[in-house]
Amino acid sequence: MVKRLFDIFFSLFGLVFLSPVLICISIVIIWDSKGGMFYKQIRVGKDNVDFRMFKFRTMCTGSDKKGLLTIGDKDSRVTKTGYFLRKYKIDELPQLINILLGDMSFVGPRPEVRKYVDLYDIEQMKVLSVRPGLTDYSSLNYINESELLSKSLNPEKTYIEEIMPVKLELCKKYIKEKSLITDLKILFYTLKKITQK
Repeated sequence: MVKRLFDIFFSLFGLVFLSPVLICISIVIIWDSKGGMFYKQIRVGKDNVDFRMFKFRTMCTGSDKKGLLTIGDKDSRVTKTGYFLRKYKIDELPQLINILLGDMSFVGPRPEVRKYVDLYDIEQMKVLSVRPGLTDYSSLNYINESELLSKSLNPEKTYIEEIMPVKLELCKKYIKEKSLITDLKILFYTLKKITQK
């Protein structure tokens, strides 16, 4: 209950406080390339239920049909504005809406697309027992994930066989240790890593 109240209060506060910035970012995105300001993608949430996750659009419209993974500077689908938004994780800010709606939390396992969730084994499915979040241990560990994938000859195979299993283990570690103190620590280290980029 405390975690949910924390999420509601700070997501609402963030949306109101950051509204001028969010509006400016939206204008720049629309000016930079054709399409809307938001990218909405179906992700898998708590109890294996799908929800629509919001992000600022960082790619040319329709780019997701060419693949789900982003591969750093080599990815020609990403717009000029998109590279900046992704680098500093600014594209994630619209997920404050998802947090307010209850689809997500500030801290929790990052929500995955159905294609990859369908590959989970029974043990890995435990990560769906809690609300997904903006950040967690796996986000901290793989903050430069797209750059790692850009070095692979087969990014999707690398993600599925090497990165995803480690991320899921870190997600399970979070679930075992979850508490308000743990969440605050993860939020602090996430902000620290982003500002050091």
